[in-house]
Amino acid sequence: MSREGFSVAKRPLRRESLKTDLVVVGGGLAGTCAAITAARAGIRVVLIQDRPVLGGNASSEVRLWILGAAASMGNNNRWAREGGVVNEILVENMHRNREGNPTIVDSILLEKVVEEPNITLLLNTAVHALEKEGSDRIRSVTAYCSQNETAYVVEAPLFCDASGDGVAAFLAGAAFRMGAEPKEEFDEGFAPGPDYGGLLGHSMYFYSRDTGKPVRFVAPSFALKDITKLPKWKQLGPTSTGCWLWWLEWGGRLDTVHKTETIKWELWKVVYGVWDYIKNSGKFPEAANLTLEWVGMIPGKRESRRFEGDYMLNQRDVVEQHTHPDAVSYGGWSIDLHPADGVYSTFPSCTQWHSKGIYQIPYRCLYSRNIVNLFLAGRIISASHVAFGSTRVMGTCANSAQAVGMAATLCRKENLLPRDIVREDRMRVLQRELLKTGQHIPRLRLDDPDDLCRRAAITASSQLRLGRLEPSGKMRPLDGAWAMLLPVPEGRVPVVSFYAEVLADTTLQAELRASSRLGNFTPDVKLAAVGMPLRKGKHRVAVCAFDVKLERPQYVFFCLMENPNISVQLSDRRLTGILACRRAPLGPGKATSQAPPEGIGIDSFDMWRPQRRPDGQNMALSINPPLDLFGPNNVVNGLARPTTGPNAWVAAWDDPRPQLTFTWDREQKISELVLGFDTDFDHPMWSVLMGHPESDMPFCVKRYRILDAGGKTVYEAAQNHQTRNVVRFPQPVTTKALHLEVLETHGTPAAVFEVRCYGVSPGT
Repeated sequence: MSREGFSVAKRPLRRESLKTDLVVVGGGLAGTCAAITAARAGIRVVLIQDRPVLGGNASSEVRLWILGAAASMGNNNRWAREGGVVNEILVENMHRNREGNPTIVDSILLEKVVEEPNITLLLNTAVHALEKEGSDRIRSVTAYCSQNETAYVVEAPLFCDASGDGVAAFLAGAAFRMGAEPKEEFDEGFAPGPDYGGLLGHSMYFYSRDTGKPVRFVAPSFALKDITKLPKWKQLGPTSTGCWLWWLEWGGRLDTVHKTETIKWELWKVVYGVWDYIKNSGKFPEAANLTLEWVGMIPGKRESRRFEGDYMLNQRDVVEQHTHPDAVSYGGWSIDLHPADGVYSTFPSCTQWHSKGIYQIPYRCLYSRNIVNLFLAGRIISASHVAFGSTRVMGTCANSAQAVGMAATLCRKENLLPRDIVREDRMRVLQRELLKTGQHIPRLRLDDPDDLCRRAAITASSQLRLGRLEPSGKMRPLDGAWAMLLPVPEGRVPVVSFYAEVLADTTLQAELRASSRLGNFTPDVKLAAVGMPLRKGKHRVAVCAFDVKLERPQYVFFCLMENPNISVQLSDRRLTGILACRRAPLGPGKATSQAPPEGIGIDSFDMWRPQRRPDGQNMALSINPPLDLFGPNNVVNGLARPTTGPNAWVAAWDDPRPQLTFTWDREQKISELVLGFDTDFDHPMWSVLMGHPESDMPFCVKRYRILDAGGKTVYEAAQNHQTRNVVRFPQPVTTKALHLEVLETHGTPAAVFEVRCYGVSPGT
């Protein structure tokens, strides 16, 4: 037993001192990805999270789905899902959790962190104080854990604030902003006025469940009594989850840091009032068996402080897709602003305007311009209020945070400060190291001089020459405009033929479209158009682009315009880098085009989007001459997803045992192999709520083996579902050749984006 007598003096809390290389404050998705990236790159990290689980808004405490540049397939950004650690998490969640259970998301995030020996994780631990060295450097932070009554003092040369509200940056005295800038500061036509308000509020989610028998509900006394106080009350109705009621938002007129508890209580009032109305108004008999299963204990925060870096991203960067020499990340969510009055506002619940493609995020936005050893990650990065409307979503936050984790590693290894990395030679190193971990940076490709595969002769057992997608017998009516998005080489555009069934004599309008910016997938340039008279019956229709020649390889849209008298044959064939797209409305009852008001600096254009599996079948077609863009040298071109071409080796349809071979003119000692597979970067992979038709992406290689020059198996994978496989051989493999043999995929022809191998380092 333990016993202590009376003490005249005050007893101190238990105190523990830690020293590390990098302190990450905040364990949301951004802080988690920053910590994992840094730890894997070789430095020690203390990750401090004030909640019992990781993930922040992505966790079971809030239950918001993880989205980024791929959005909900609600834009023209193709193959835009983020790479690196956040992609690994999303793919793993799909594999284990296709039902979208938020508790499983928690477990995956915790697993990824605790598997890293370089990370010390402090949960339920809130930073509340810090010490500085001089005026512009943090020496240590102090944090308190309520669960073990321990105060932690954590000292490091580098700090990253990923806390959402920026508690460490605030305590350190870093310059910050709250609210919207005037239009004039950054020439932002979309900057909101005072009626709309300059801060986004918080939201509160809830879940309901059908019990199979009537359940009554007695509202708490604090619940909203008069539902008509909500201007959009007529939109309410039974729902299996209140996450669809994301517009139950409030607080943008308040200090969204210090008034969070006030905002939470108002949102509880609204949520319980909404549920009372659904259950007890008598208007929704279908809600009789529903019970209120879960209500968020903390609100999902959108906006509070934004800290100033050496550069502030703004509306023009997003819309005009500016090129930055220090690009390390990207965004692609719409500029998504909400009225400050939230659920009590008469404005639409959100106003969203899209750019024509993804945009670069520069490194200079990811560190404080005042505090020399402080990185910024998550929603607090250096951006105007308008640009923040796009960068604030979790996939984008995580993507930029991965750049922070890698930059911190370079700083620590070379005794540098964050700003020092901006120097051109160091920036090239940072960009290269990020690309090596699977990060995608628009308009950059990996150029790795240490990659032995670049020096090898590369051959394949076969490669796809795409000349035909066979008909399946299924038909698609042209109830809207549809297109096949195909990669084509430079030179004359091939002739593409479709298979049509015509109900009555009519004219088919066909168009060839491309994007005004290379690498975008907004078909805003009409290259050619033709009207083809068709008689009733079945036809093979050749859509010819006449004398159109392309100066460089790119994706183009072969469009069949709306005609209710025509249906086209579909194909069951799916393959890497090929999609069918529809000119689709932005929502029920909405237009197919983005048409912003004059003078706000936003482009007008059509939305052409694919459908999510199991829908979205390709159209049956033939291509003359066949597309010859799937060769084996794609695996060393430095691009690991479709961009201006498929960038993948794809085996022929009928190849029974696809194989890539790398041959050197002399023996190599190989210690590590990196493989990049196709986990469908066009799939947003919503982490919770939405169910998915599959756990593993059909384009991904499932089973493979690696053989040396003598045919000996040196590695075999039996159940792969991940994008990147890093194979570290226990003993170096000495060989003049390596063979990658694909034994099985998850459903489509073998496709490989990337193969890299590395030799033994000197002195190893």
